[in-house]
Amino acid sequence: MKILLVEDDADLREITTRSLEKERYVVSQAPDYMTALRKIEDYDYDCILLDIMLPDGSGLDLLDELHAMGKRTNVIILSAKDSLEDKVKGLDLGADDYLPKPYHLAELHARLKSLFRRNMREGERKVQYGNIEIMPDQFKVIIGGKEVELSRKEYDILFYFMARPGRLVNKSTLAEAVWGDHIDQVDNFDFIYAQIKNLRKHLKENGATPELKAVYGIGYKFVVE
Repeated sequence: MKILLVEDDADLREITTRSLEKERYVVSQAPDYMTALRKIEDYDYDCILLDIMLPDGSGLDLLDELHAMGKRTNVIILSAKDSLEDKVKGLDLGADDYLPKPYHLAELHARLKSLFRRNMREGERKVQYGNIEIMPDQFKVIIGGKEVELSRKEYDILFYFMARPGRLVNKSTLAEAVWGDHIDQVDNFDFIYAQIKNLRKHLKENGATPELKAVYGIGYKFVVE
């Protein structure tokens, strides 16, 4: 899962980022309004953790910008400005949740997991496609009833496609989602090809019914024939 943390407090930003990365999220940072705006224009995120009071603008205005761009991104407002008016306005503008500062990191993790579960089919704790099941809370992969060990990046790639069955995903989009912003600027995608090759091998050896198919010149599709 890829997260954008919009927070002007440098210490809090670093502490929160380290904590999220330990939970295996891909985290990008924005210390101010303009940096955040450029990032949401250029990249897509599964969730934005958004401070309201920024040195050069309001986080609520960023919600307006997201809406204008037509981006359906989950947003959790993180703000010390704990007034009912701001909370209601943020939710009205499309935020999914509101967590006042100071917050406990454990509660933030719980809110994120709850939010992502709501986005899954009927709030289930697992994602299933073909004979593959993933339990995101445990980072567990089961193929045909048997647990399979994958590397972190293999797991991240598989989870990304499991959440988008049958959808064509181009290489740069996959790279950004799994490795983070600016990875699309690398000279080649050999690192993706290597991970895809290893993942395909695991899927085939364990009898997975979905197949990760290459679409020449574009990217990949995860389909059951």
